[in-house]
Amino acid sequence: MKKTFKLENLGCANCAAKMENAICKLEGVSNATVNFMTTKMVIEADEDKMEQIIPEAEKIVKKIEPYVVVKKA
Repeated sequence: MKKTFKLENLGCANCAAKMENAICKLEGVSNATVNFMTTKMVIEADEDKMEQIIPEAEKIVKKIEPYVVVKKA
């Protein structure tokens, strides 16, 4: 299952890379990309674990860049 999100106010390419690395390590995630230029985050994960993964991914984003707003794309 693949979900796409828009990251409003993403201000740092290095932070986007940190988010991507941390989200990839979450249990059930097969792949995650955070594109700084398009401000899009794509998470590929097991469908049954996606409900737990999304809030964890949002926490990671907020921890790295507190002003980013995560919206469904």
